Amino acid sequence: MSKLQDLYHQHGQSPWLDNLRRGWINSGELARWVERGVRGITSNPTIFQKAISSSDEYDSQFDALVGDGQPVEEAYWDLVIADIEDALRILRPVHDASDGVDGFVSIEVAPELARDRDGTVAAARELHRRIDEPNVYVKIPATAEGVDAIRQMISEGRNINVTLIFGLDRYEEVIEAYLSGLEAFDGDLSKVNSVASFFVSRVDTEVDRRLEAIGTPEALERRGTTAVAQAQMAYGIFTSRFQGPRWDALAARGARVQRPLWASTSTKNPAYPDTLYVDPLIAPDTVNTMPESTLDAFEDHGTLARTADADLDAARGVLDAVARVGVDLDDVSRTLEDQGVSTFAKSFDELITTLEAKRDDR
Repeated sequence: MSKLQDLYHQHGQSPWLDNLRRGWINSGELARWVERGVRGITSNPTIFQKAISSSDEYDSQFDALVGDGQPVEEAYWDLVIADIEDALRILRPVHDASDGVDGFVSIEVAPELARDRDGTVAAARELHRRIDEPNVYVKIPATAEGVDAIRQMISEGRNINVTLIFGLDRYEEVIEAYLSGLEAFDGDLSKVNSVASFFVSRVDTEVDRRLEAIGTPEALERRGTTAVAQAQMAYGIFTSRFQGPRWDALAARGARVQRPLWASTSTKNPAYPDTLYVDPLIAPDTVNTMPESTLDAFEDHGTLARTADADLDAARGVLDAVARVGVDLDDVSRTLEDQGVSTFAKSFDELITTLEAKRDDR
């Protein structure tokens, strides 16, 4: 077995690939990643912006679409959905073999809808209609408006990847949306799946910036520690919320837990280990979605051990210490949420501009 396969079979964590491009689908590279142990795929507007803008693999389909009079933004969705559907076929055996736990491919609603509850609900329904497959996740950002949309989608029995989670308070709201959505759904709960995606490394990027601005020895000593500690605390919240009478009543109806998913797990600071956001976050009923470089690094020298809940008191102490030196973690979460929404919107707008230029050059 590969180390990625051992991660799942020995420790209950599913390694997913945080990238998707048409060339991988056509060349068989994506299928080879699945053979190595990848059990799911995540995508986002930035990933598709890079994939479509940096290659000619989409040109023939795009030319045909706009040649038939398709508006550019509608053509974009056709390009993306074609990749998602091909990836879904490659991952479907994993989905079936895991009894519907893994083998998912995620597609995100338009980033312009992040603060639009009703628009998000309508867009998520439309994506589920167009991609009528059991192993598709529609991604909805965990903004305040998004949380209410998530509750609505779960109440309709739809599979949702909750994305852009940066803080523990918002994570509590996401869990509540999932639980109350399940309680409102009158169908087969065993068919409803969800993951809650923490964007891990970005927390350290922002907190480290603030620690360096504070500049005291104690502050500087705390660099590179917050993101892992917060994710570990999130796992503690997960284990506490998915037990007890309320959860037992849902589980008796077939409900599945909403797994924490560690996203943004490539190391942004080259001074930090390249598996910093993998090795300390291993635990059952979790997902770690990694770019290919991080998957390779973990296979080469990652450590297989249950770590995410090894010492939650220490994790809590880290967060307390960071707050003590003057970092407001609630403000960090708000800042990162705004940045995340803005980044995806910028990628989407840049790609539409690129496609418009391609159309005009035809």
